Amino acid sequence: MKNISRIISIISYLFIILAGEMIGIPFILWLVFTIFDFGNIDQIFAIFGVLGVGLNFSKWKNKILITIISFILMLSPIITRMSQVGNEKFDYLAFQIPLTFFIVLYLLFIIINIKEKKLVSDSANSQSLSTNKH
Repeated sequence: MKNISRIISIISYLFIILAGEMIGIPFILWLVFTIFDFGNIDQIFAIFGVLGVGLNFSKWKNKILITIISFILMLSPIITRMSQVGNEKFDYLAFQIPLTFFIVLYLLFIIINIKEKKLVSDSANSQSLSTNKH
C-alpha cells in the first residue's frame, strides 16, 4: 500500500495540467523546460520540484525526514506558480484532481511510513526489554 500510494501520487504530480494560452501542458514538461530557462525565479523552484521527485528514487526514499522534505520540494513550484499567477487561474479539474490525488496520497504515504517506523522501533524496544529481563 505504501509504495502504491507513492507511485500514484508522483504520477499524479507529473501529470498535473497547467493551462496555457492555447493548450495545457503536463507539469513534468513545465518543470523540465523551466529548469533550462536561465535567469528566471521559476528555475529555482523547478529544480526543487525535480529534486523532490528524484529523492523518491534515492536509497533514502523511505526515511521519514526525506519523505517530508521531498513533499515540500515538490509542492514549492506549485505554490509559487499559484502565488505568481493567482488562484483563479487554477480553477479547472485537470489541475485540481491530480493535485488533490498527489497531496492526499503522498500524505498517506508519509503517515504509513511513520507508522511502520514506529512499529519497527516499538517491536525492537520490546525485544530488547525482554532480553534484558532474562
